[in-house]
Amino acid sequence: MKDKKHPIKRVLVLTSCFLSLFVHGQNLEILIQEAFKNNPEIQKAETVYKSALEKKNEVNSLANTELGLGYFASEPETRTGAQRFRVSVKQMIPWFGSITARENYVSSMADAKYEDIAIAKRKLIVSVSQGYYSIYAIRSKQKVLQRNIDLLKTYETMALTFVETGKASAVDVLKLQMRQHDLEQLMQILERQFISEQTSINKLLNRHKGIPIEAADSLSLPKFLEDISSDQLSLHPELIKYDKLYRSIEQSELLNQKEQKPMIGFGLDYVAVSERPNMSFSDNGKDIVMPMVSLSIPIFNKKYASKTKQHELKQEELLFDKQARKNRLETLLDKAINQRVSAKISFNTNAKNLGKAKNAEEILIKNYEAGTINFNDVLDIQELQLKFEMNQIKAIKSFYEQSTIINYLSN
Repeated sequence: MKDKKHPIKRVLVLTSCFLSLFVHGQNLEILIQEAFKNNPEIQKAETVYKSALEKKNEVNSLANTELGLGYFASEPETRTGAQRFRVSVKQMIPWFGSITARENYVSSMADAKYEDIAIAKRKLIVSVSQGYYSIYAIRSKQKVLQRNIDLLKTYETMALTFVETGKASAVDVLKLQMRQHDLEQLMQILERQFISEQTSINKLLNRHKGIPIEAADSLSLPKFLEDISSDQLSLHPELIKYDKLYRSIEQSELLNQKEQKPMIGFGLDYVAVSERPNMSFSDNGKDIVMPMVSLSIPIFNKKYASKTKQHELKQEELLFDKQARKNRLETLLDKAINQRVSAKISFNTNAKNLGKAKNAEEILIKNYEAGTINFNDVLDIQELQLKFEMNQIKAIKSFYEQSTIINYLSN
């Protein structure tokens, strides 16, 4: 299948589709564009491609011109005089079309290398985006924890009031305080995770690890999900690269056929002749000029037949590799689609449970107004709310992480 889209254009389309679906604000887009400019892997892929292009200048040339100079230590005498020295020049020229075949082969290899840029940029989008969503999840969890810590402090104040009136014990206060300490510890752990993720993103952008990165304040899930077909994988650069490598082997075989042809050589010999003394005739001391034509014939051509066989086997290998890679990509796509659906189901389920937990909390508050409250129930409900909120954040993170994989594979 021929590549219908320029590799870099495909990456830009991918980025545009991805950002329009999932970016809230411009922060992620800015990070991705900066990563395109500064990431060493992208720069390496572009340099390798430029190097492959430069090879065209190497093959678009003839073999070295042969120059020879000989001096007669003992000058041979001829009828026209003694020969003093000889100068020769020879140029071998490949068979017609050989240079074009070389250029086509090198161009096809460079074309395959160009796909590496598209692949590297797609992978970079995934890495930066998933790091971004990890930071979003960490900050969201910290907000939830802080709200729960503040709530526990409120409950602690309530418990102290009940202790004074004899409706609660000091043990209830201690339990509330211990729960606060647990949540504060989680806050500190999350902060270390944030620093790690921030370093990871900054290094993808090839900049100082301490530059602050802020994610979106909130992310919501779409009501409907687009249909994804495995047929969209056909334009994936990882598979297109196999097609281009296959074509490069075809070009290599065409070059191999040309190299089996003879090479033609054109040359010129010049021999300096001294005049014969004390003699006078028309050609006395006349120099010798001898044009030459030579032919280099590959009589023993076993190596060319071997190359042809190698090319056939390499093409078979590429077909097997492409099918294996396609199967792997289809598996990854199917897994990402199902995990994204699972994340949405998890989010909705936890949203329902969170609503019920809030209703239970309201009942406890009404009991407080009535002068009674069970602080064990308070801790249970608070822990359930925290669990459901954390699960929602986890589901959102998973949804968008799987979305980055789906976009990497299907756009």
